[in-house]
Amino acid sequence: MAIDALQEMIRKTKNPSMVGLDPILELIPEEITKKTRAEHGDTLKAAAEAYRIFCCEMLDALHGTVPAAKVQTGCFQALGFEGVAAMEQVLAYAKELGYYVLMDTMRGDVDCTAEALAQAYFGGVTVGEKTWLPYPCDAVMTNGYLGSDGIMPFTRFCKEGKNVFLLAKTSNKSSREVQDILVGGRNIYQIIMDLAMRWSLDMYGQKGYSEIAVAVSGNHPKVLQEMRRQYDRLFFLVPGYGAQGANGRDVQYGFDRYGYGAVVCAGRSILYAFRKTGDTDYKKCALDAAERMRDDICSYVTVL
Repeated sequence: MAIDALQEMIRKTKNPSMVGLDPILELIPEEITKKTRAEHGDTLKAAAEAYRIFCCEMLDALHGTVPAAKVQTGCFQALGFEGVAAMEQVLAYAKELGYYVLMDTMRGDVDCTAEALAQAYFGGVTVGEKTWLPYPCDAVMTNGYLGSDGIMPFTRFCKEGKNVFLLAKTSNKSSREVQDILVGGRNIYQIIMDLAMRWSLDMYGQKGYSEIAVAVSGNHPKVLQEMRRQYDRLFFLVPGYGAQGANGRDVQYGFDRYGYGAVVCAGRSILYAFRKTGDTDYKKCALDAAERMRDDICSYVTVL
């Protein structure tokens, strides 16, 4: 079970955090972008190669400290086929190093499209006598607004060591415009979480958490606390730490009393920590930031 595997990795590293690989060309160290532009000119290939190098260096720097990585597909797809090729290499390298890998797709699709994506991420795409897995990962992030048509093609892989995260209460400022709307006495985000419970059926791991997990933001700590109380069998991905304002005190409410049930994700505050310190050793700065994040969270949460 993928959620059990993630929680075991958290327990071994004593670090309930995940690094978000969200590469932004303007923020990547200049020494990388100068090199790739010298080799490939001012092209999308140069940008994609910069993304690949930077993300792989971050994975090297954080290896053994941070147990999980989230790859933001939109950043790579924005560069066209060159970006997708770079993303494939980053995913493969993260898996090679032993990270739990979440693909953040942020999309919902009709059943036929969802089926094609589920095969590409989890099952494999068969061409003649060969089967290819272009996007190796442990989990995908999607949304439930198309209902079960967009989710069931993924959940059938949950018994094969994969899992799915659904968007529920996100960390962006305008999330309340849709997610906080009341329908029949429930917020929209609660309806998504209720559906996650309904779809879970027998998909529960040894720690009692479903393989269908949800994203509940850390910069809404009261919501996080209430949702943890109401949905004690749903595993939470907790975004919003660092650049979006949440800290260890806020995100503690995503965990149960044994330190299980959640993983906290941060991207910019780790990847681009060197920009605040002025230190040219961007890999060390990222590691230092990840360790500070770990220590901050663990000052409120005890991982047994």
